[in-house]
Amino acid sequence: MPDFDVVQAASIPWVMQMKAISAEDPARLVQTLTGAILGCGGWVLSRGANDTGTVNMLFEFERQACVDIYSLLVGAGLELSQSGHIRFTELCQCTRSQQTERGQEIASVDLEIQTFPVEMVHGGRRSEME
Repeated sequence: MPDFDVVQAASIPWVMQMKAISAEDPARLVQTLTGAILGCGGWVLSRGANDTGTVNMLFEFERQACVDIYSLLVGAGLELSQSGHIRFTELCQCTRSQQTERGQEIASVDLEIQTFPVEMVHGGRRSEME
């Protein structure tokens, strides 16, 4: 029997695994991202945060919304990995050039976000920034 991940990748050509970091509170981040993804017409398949501050989200969206989804991730304060930026750029460019044929196709993102307190992100210099 074929592995589920292989079958899913064959049926959804844009299956992406991404990592990011954020200075947001994990619970607030999950709530913000969920609302924004749903607001762009996406589907949140699973979501959650653990005690170490790691947020995991699995979501899908129609490719025609890729620029909106990419923008909401950055706008929510996520610092995507370099490969995450590259994959989203490829998706957006490919979708734009083939909008009529590919715009209705589904993209899937398995996103892992490590959250850190603001003090850690800014090197413990929060008081200097205020």
